[in-house]
Amino acid sequence: MSETNKQGLTEEQFLASYDASQYDRLSVTVDMLIFTVTEEEEKNYRRLPEKSLRLLLIRRSNHPYKHQWALPGGFVQLGESIDEAARRKLKEETNIGDIYMEQLYTWGDVARDPRTRVICASYMALVDHASLQIEASRQVADAAWFTVGCKLYQEQKTVTPTGYILQQLFHLTLSQADQQLAATIKTVKKVETKVTTVTREIVESSGIAFDHAKIIEYGIQRLRNKIEYTDIAFNLMPERFTLTKLQQVYEVILDTELLKANFRRKIADMVVETDEYTRDAGHRPSKLFKFNPKWMKIIE
Repeated sequence: MSETNKQGLTEEQFLASYDASQYDRLSVTVDMLIFTVTEEEEKNYRRLPEKSLRLLLIRRSNHPYKHQWALPGGFVQLGESIDEAARRKLKEETNIGDIYMEQLYTWGDVARDPRTRVICASYMALVDHASLQIEASRQVADAAWFTVGCKLYQEQKTVTPTGYILQQLFHLTLSQADQQLAATIKTVKKVETKVTTVTREIVESSGIAFDHAKIIEYGIQRLRNKIEYTDIAFNLMPERFTLTKLQQVYEVILDTELLKANFRRKIADMVVETDEYTRDAGHRPSKLFKFNPKWMKIIE
């Protein structure tokens, strides 16, 4: 016999009479941060090319924020999961498919979208751009890789009776050809006893749609954190690589120079030495390595 509720209804009767219109409807979107590392053109062939961190953006073709740059994304349809929506919108807007993305964070500020109440699930991926064919769809005006910079330029820590408050200002820059985008993001971390809260606020933004500057800054911090304890950097490497080029990838993502000896100790268990060497013109042969597929077992 089916169990009834306080009104004497079974679950089947309750669901048949349920009125969803008594609640306000929320819209759900997905936005994707697709990062890559590219080599800058080097005039001196004896030097290794410099690398830069880049992010894929699309230029909006309609209001709101018409002609401004944004993360690829869009609304989730009723008959699809959030993951399915992320894959669909990325393919529709940029022609990118078959890449692994992981959920980054859910954004739900009340006024984050001027059209309606919108909650956004953001995703992140680190990919080899050489294997992707970027193509803007009819839904967007353009799609392009932007060189990313994110610098901490101001910090203030205030000690409280039960913890502390840490305020930081980050300057975000996104550049591509003659396009120069920028934003200032303020983060506030409050630690009170055993409770920690972090808030983000866009102080100013130029050319970046919606609250995407805040999402990008958060994504960069997460990427820098993940590269320290996961194998995510190897998504950018060919099957065979030198330790120098691997170190370059770490340095450009972390935005800092690393000591060669310390770096090689850190990644020693993550790589396997091969019997092969580079044959680049103008450079001494260097030993080639490959990713150690057993590394995850080593750290468990």
